[in-house]
Amino acid sequence: MAKANLRAAITPADLTITPRDVRFGRGHVMKRYWLNDDPIATAFYNALSVTFPKGEAFFVESVRAFREGASPKLAGEIQSFVKQEVIHSREHVAFNRHVVDQGYDVSLLERHVDEALALTKGRPLIANLAATMALEHFTAMLAHELIANPAHLRGGDAQAAGLWRWHAAEEIEHKGVAYDTWMHATKDWTRFKRWKVKSIVMLLTTQRFFQGRRKGMLELLRQDGLTGPKVWWRLFWYAFGRPGMARKVAGVWFSYFLPGFHPWKHDDRALIALAESEYEDALLPGARKLAVAA
Repeated sequence: MAKANLRAAITPADLTITPRDVRFGRGHVMKRYWLNDDPIATAFYNALSVTFPKGEAFFVESVRAFREGASPKLAGEIQSFVKQEVIHSREHVAFNRHVVDQGYDVSLLERHVDEALALTKGRPLIANLAATMALEHFTAMLAHELIANPAHLRGGDAQAAGLWRWHAAEEIEHKGVAYDTWMHATKDWTRFKRWKVKSIVMLLTTQRFFQGRRKGMLELLRQDGLTGPKVWWRLFWYAFGRPGMARKVAGVWFSYFLPGFHPWKHDDRALIALAESEYEDALLPGARKLAVAA
C-alpha cells in the first residue's frame, strides 16, 4: 500500500487544475473544410469531437464513483476534473452543431458511441475506471502532440483551432486524475494485478479507439463523396506519415506498460501556457474575462 501511495504522489504537489469557462464559435460560420481546406484533417477532428459529449460524461461518472475515501488533494482534483470535462462537453456540443450545419449527418457516429458505451453497462465500476484511465492517456498524448507541434492546426479556422488548443491544455493539466483515482481504488491490489488489468484494458481500448476513429472518418468522408483505396491511403498517411499523429505518440503509448508508469513522469505543463497564448485570440468577447477570472 505504501508503494502505491508513493507512486500516486508523482503528480506534482504544486499542480493546479483550473476549469476555464470559455466559449468558442458562437455566431461564427465555419467552412466545411475548416482545417487547411483538407477533408482528411477536418474529418479527423470532426469525428473525434462527436465522441466527446457522451464520452466525457462517461469519464466523469467513472472517476466520481471512486472519490469516497480519497485524500483531500485527490478529492479536489476530481472535482476540478469534473468541472473541466463538463465545460469541454458544452463546447464540443457547440462545435458539433457547426459540423451538422455543414450538412453532415452524424447520427451513425453517435450510434457507434452509444454502442461502445452500452458495452460498459453491468461491468464492474473498476473496469470503467480502467477504461477511462486508458482513454485519458490517449487524450493526454494527443493533447501534447497537438500543442507541441503547431503543424497539426496551422492554417485552421481560428475559432476551431482555439477550441482544440484550449481542450488540449486542460487535458494535459488533469492527465493524472484518473490514474491517481485508479491507484486509490486499487490500493489493496498487488502490483502485478494492477499492471495486468490496466494493460489488458489499454490494449482493448486502443483497438476500439482506432476502429472507432477510422469508421467515423470514413463515414464523414463518404458523405463528401470520398471513398475507395486512395482515400484509405490518405487516412493512413495522415495518421502515420504526415503530420503523423499516431506515429509520433507511439512511444508515449508504449510507456503506459512500463513498470512505475505515471502520467506525470513527463511534466509537460509548459505546453499549457503555450496553448493559452495561442487560443487567447480566438476567445469570444467576454470569454477573456471568464478565463482570467478562472
